[in-house]
Amino acid sequence: MLQENIQPEKGKILYDLHYNSKLLILPNIWEVSGAAMLEDIGYPAVATSSSAVALSNGYDDGEKIPFKDLLHILDRIVRSVNIPVTADVESGFAKNNITLAENMKKLINTGIAGINFEDSHHNEQKLIPIDEQCEKISLIKKVSLEMGASLFINARTDSYIKANHLSKEEKLSETIKRGKAYKQAGADCLYPILLKDKKDVETIIKEVGLPVNILLSEGVPGFNELKEMGLTRLSLGGNFMKFIINAMKNVTQKLLNHEGMEEITNNSVTTDYLNK
Repeated sequence: MLQENIQPEKGKILYDLHYNSKLLILPNIWEVSGAAMLEDIGYPAVATSSSAVALSNGYDDGEKIPFKDLLHILDRIVRSVNIPVTADVESGFAKNNITLAENMKKLINTGIAGINFEDSHHNEQKLIPIDEQCEKISLIKKVSLEMGASLFINARTDSYIKANHLSKEEKLSETIKRGKAYKQAGADCLYPILLKDKKDVETIIKEVGLPVNILLSEGVPGFNELKEMGLTRLSLGGNFMKFIINAMKNVTQKLLNHEGMEEITNNSVTTDYLNK
């Protein structure tokens, strides 16, 4: 039974955002004020970053943050905005499918509309076998439907970063193979992490038949090219937090040397804005 504050239709809204021929850009946040800011600016959805959530709370990335803490953070973020929230839940904080099902029920009860779900474990330099990952995706979809929710599953594949025994061409083939299998299992979007090559992006979009999500990183084609290629979703991942921390680091280093005063006084939002 879903909690009263959960609105299952947000999953439908998130789904529709991937099928409107527009590039969905998601700066991944990690706390309430970032989510509220994105909604205020006009973003149609909010996404979290697993690394940013973990690091901002004093933990390494890789499911090191206690799961109960993650649930609390997601609950607060969901309650702070009216738009859909999609959460990076890594591999579900679960060592088996029984725990995965239990964890997914708890995650859905926070009110999230979607998840990133990856096909490797942080402490292993290999991919989860396709049949095992498909079983997990099907389980997640089943749990969502049984709860009356509409959970958007963004299936992340690490085939470009952890299948190091494969050639570039073989990594592309593996990504397409996994994308098709994940689609059949119930995934709604494919997220090949660190996919950058324009031809590979175009091929995956054409062959898999799912919306495709890539990470904004050095070497990624520009906005116009991405739109022409038919890319659906562009995420910032942990890079958004890195950008913010770097900006803070730069100005605080100046202040330490008695410089940069105007950068603070001339470029700050108001307290009223923060309260809003």
